[in-house]
Amino acid sequence: MTLSLGLVGLPNSGKSTLFNALTRLRVPVASYPFTTIEPHVGVVPVPDQRLQHIAEIVRPQRVVPTVIEFVDIAGLVRGSSKGEGLGNQFLSHIRNVNAVAVVVRCFSDADVPHIYNTIDPVRDAKVISTELCLADLAMLERRMERIHRAAKSGDKQFIKALDLLGQFQIYLDAGRSLRSFPFDVRSAELAQSLDLTVGLLTTKPILYVANVDEERFAAAVNGPYEALPDIQALKELSEREGVPMVVVSAKIEAELNELPEDEAKDYLAAMGVYQSGLQRLVEVSYKLLGLVTFFTTTGGKEVHAWTVAAGMKAPQAAGQVHSDMERGFIRAEVVSYRDLAQAGSFAAAREHALIRLEGHNYIVQDGDIIHFRFSV
Repeated sequence: MTLSLGLVGLPNSGKSTLFNALTRLRVPVASYPFTTIEPHVGVVPVPDQRLQHIAEIVRPQRVVPTVIEFVDIAGLVRGSSKGEGLGNQFLSHIRNVNAVAVVVRCFSDADVPHIYNTIDPVRDAKVISTELCLADLAMLERRMERIHRAAKSGDKQFIKALDLLGQFQIYLDAGRSLRSFPFDVRSAELAQSLDLTVGLLTTKPILYVANVDEERFAAAVNGPYEALPDIQALKELSEREGVPMVVVSAKIEAELNELPEDEAKDYLAAMGVYQSGLQRLVEVSYKLLGLVTFFTTTGGKEVHAWTVAAGMKAPQAAGQVHSDMERGFIRAEVVSYRDLAQAGSFAAAREHALIRLEGHNYIVQDGDIIHFRFSV
């Protein structure tokens, strides 16, 4: 599976600059609102040192990383849900991504005016949250009309659904996102059976991306934030909402892309930072969505990284490689990356009994290196 992450933010938040830096594409960037009209998509290899280390051990002909898809979605403003700015056509683009990265401006630049004239990350985050809630309320009204017509038949399921949609409305009216709605087992089953939450924007997982000045980058990444009150305020908001926050500098990320890999690492290390913004975004996004990575070696010819949902069993993971593998699954030969790295080779890992056989009920773990046995 490919993780799709939508970048959303107010105009002039640095969202498109960050997108360009992450994807090495060249979408338009300017100091006026609404430069992005249609959403731009970039597919980026996921940086994973484990993959490179496995490749050094195996020395394959080909190395295939897993990928992440970034979608640069046009800037939102107050009233977007009612057609302000470029309107709610862009809200619909959010429905197609797995998670939403809300890019929040935490930098000053006289050449790039803020749409509301002042730098206030919490206000900006709340503007976006409000617009998503309002867009969901508009969709709920249409959905309730449909369910109301069905409920006239006296079907208890639709009557209960109408009541649940009313609870959604109250929740959204209070400015709360539906991802935190207190579902019980019955209401969750009802919502799923009737697709009551399908397409609702506030059900999507989100993370905040604090786009900071170059001068404050290292301090913002490493914390603490006492000397950075704007970032501290955004961090407190993220903690109250149970939403992760990632600090990046779009300008620094762009500079890193112009450097060879070793020089980029040295550049970050000189600031006391040891992961790029892309690496931090991927790490947090995988955790947010409950994803893990496993690896295959295909007879030493290819080392391949695969992204799957945490909790997936071995036969279903085999199906990600090829459908025949799932249908004819027999067993999986598994060694953890950590064990292989310590052993230094597959032969040594086998000699020390670090490679084990797992059956149909084995749950794939992050970092597993798996050889699937199957019959055709």
